[in-house]
Amino acid sequence: MKSDLFAADNLATQATAPGMTLQNAKSVKYAVNGEMHARQGAMIAFRGNLQFERKGQGIGGMLKRAVTGEGLPLMAVRGQGEAWFAHEAQNCFIVEMEQGDALTVNGRNVLCFDATLSYEIRTVKGAGMTGGGLFNSLFTGYGKLALVCEGSPIVIPVAPHAPVFVDTDAVVGWSASLNTSLHRSQSIGSMIRGGSGEAVQLRLDGEGFVVVRPSELTPQKHAAN
Repeated sequence: MKSDLFAADNLATQATAPGMTLQNAKSVKYAVNGEMHARQGAMIAFRGNLQFERKGQGIGGMLKRAVTGEGLPLMAVRGQGEAWFAHEAQNCFIVEMEQGDALTVNGRNVLCFDATLSYEIRTVKGAGMTGGGLFNSLFTGYGKLALVCEGSPIVIPVAPHAPVFVDTDAVVGWSASLNTSLHRSQSIGSMIRGGSGEAVQLRLDGEGFVVVRPSELTPQKHAAN
């Protein structure tokens, strides 16, 4: 049988070392040898002897369930084998973290990560009751974290005396060392007249970076006929 479908770029080859790699722009392959964590429902294929558990032993006790803007939990993947992860054909990116690094990420953008990373759910300081940025996951430690993003992300440097303002529905994550607060960019008079649609943003101060996606709203899935 012959087809462009069987091109080398599309072929899944045997992993040579444990851990995660990009299968392609839309998916991540993880060679599991022990345990890793992933967004529940993100597994699209696997081979080998793997178990997928909604709850289990994680870093520091029972595996925490990450409350995100969409209310999605995590799962533990244990055993030996290979698993592929993706989410709604979004673009995938791997972040390699070292000791001392700390990254705040919106839970909706988390795909999978090494069990050596620690995470906790935190309320974004100063954000109040705003959009998808109310609860975020703080990742620390040593290991790799795979993120998903609708479209190509924009990484904006943040410098002292040069704060960056982001829409909470568009933000993917930022350096955990940055200070956050709520910023109102629309006057009361403008709000009374109907508003501009850009009334409140998350302000980030300090030194680091912020990542945003080129979309403020999550596309709605079409209902089946």
